Amino acid sequence: MTQNTPTDRDSAQLEALGYDSNFDRSMSMWQNFALGFTYLSPVVGVYTVFAFAISTGGPPMFWSYLFVGLGQLLVAIVFGEIVSQFPIAGGLYPWARRLVGKRWAWMAGWVYLWALFSTIAAVAVGGSPYLAQLLGIHVGQGGEVAIAVTMIAVTTALNVSGTKLLARVAMFGFVCELLGAIVVGSYLLLFARHQTFSVLFQSFGLGNGNYLPAFLASSVAAMFCYYGFEACGDVAEETPNASTAIPKAMRMTIYIGGFAAMLVCLALVLAIPDLNAAISGKDADPVSTTLRAAVGPVGLRVVIAIVMVSFISCLISLEAATSRLLYSYGRDRMIFGGEWLSTLSQRTRVPVNALLIAGTVPALIAIAGLFLEKMIQTIIVFGSAGIYVAFQMIVLAALVARARGWRPSGAFRLGVWAWPVNIAALAYGVTAIVNMVWPRTPTDPWYRNYGMIVGTTAVFGAGLIYALLFEPYDRVDAPEGDAHLAHLDAASR
Repeated sequence: MTQNTPTDRDSAQLEALGYDSNFDRSMSMWQNFALGFTYLSPVVGVYTVFAFAISTGGPPMFWSYLFVGLGQLLVAIVFGEIVSQFPIAGGLYPWARRLVGKRWAWMAGWVYLWALFSTIAAVAVGGSPYLAQLLGIHVGQGGEVAIAVTMIAVTTALNVSGTKLLARVAMFGFVCELLGAIVVGSYLLLFARHQTFSVLFQSFGLGNGNYLPAFLASSVAAMFCYYGFEACGDVAEETPNASTAIPKAMRMTIYIGGFAAMLVCLALVLAIPDLNAAISGKDADPVSTTLRAAVGPVGLRVVIAIVMVSFISCLISLEAATSRLLYSYGRDRMIFGGEWLSTLSQRTRVPVNALLIAGTVPALIAIAGLFLEKMIQTIIVFGSAGIYVAFQMIVLAALVARARGWRPSGAFRLGVWAWPVNIAALAYGVTAIVNMVWPRTPTDPWYRNYGMIVGTTAVFGAGLIYALLFEPYDRVDAPEGDAHLAHLDAASR
């Protein structure tokens, strides 16, 4: 039977990959892009870690947004080639399964899952002070955590309403965030600039004569801003013409998201009234200080309202991506309670049970943050490091599959550039991971210097123990490690 509509072709492609889907395939390419953009959320990324970045690397840390963006673009291109052939819900986990095998997929999905949990918690905790300012209340660390948990609960409730609402909220969040970034950034640059562009090339004594270590340390902030494009693939079974639309949406996320992040960062750097106070840490919240000086208390609240739209839409997108990973894990019975996690609501056609877990675990992580000395920084760096590790497990898996003879057969293919781009993406990713976990302050307690290494090792160790004890990858005979066989199957037909 000939497939005459895009939906028919999508269903046929998914069936050929060994799956059927009951998702509502109603998310357009632009809405899919908006999901990735709001997950990446340049405004959330810059505002959340700006104080850390400026105090660690000074104004030149701005350039890290360019370098990190180029590196992550390589990763996004590799992901685009993979998802074009394997447009399956859950993203990283099913990609790893088809490229290498079930055991590699188990570990990649496990690491990515805990990194997502941590990122949701980090975004919620990072947004809570802004919501407190908007409401005109003063809270301590306990109050910030309470607000963060409330934000997670509200966004989880919105997520269970279905794919159409998710797509509309993502699109609304994208429009508000991009317009807000352009309007606020342009205003600061044109009417509230206190610094000259030359400060972007001045070290301000950071690094004690060797600025490179300070620059590398501050670049972790940019790394927090440049993932999210993989969320486009997490909802592949909800996007028509996924093989063509999603690779394009991933690249657009980097292009447009990177532009917005760099504009916001540049505007804030040049509009800081007292740059020395921000660099020294005397001004603990240079974002609010800068905005208040530029637009006054009323204007500040308007900007914060726009920023809160970004935080809320970012949380919704993050939880959606996490729930689809849990759903995909559950569908292949790769985790305890798989059948429960892979159940779709009859009314909304979304994995409600998986969404509940995607909200509950991050809320618990946020509460646990009460016991961390630098709560937001610790959660952010762990989440970023975990996501980068999971990303590079996929980039490496693609190289392994190519060495076995994989010839991508999706609508988006790199052709002769496949090997160079893939190798460059791996080199960038490994370097970024080393940079994130590198211990930099010998005088600090061990858990501040080695916490990320210990945390990542603990996640790997727990996943390995779970896999050895329960062998979840042997519960369902789903396809695995067959990427390199696709062209042989096509030739035989």
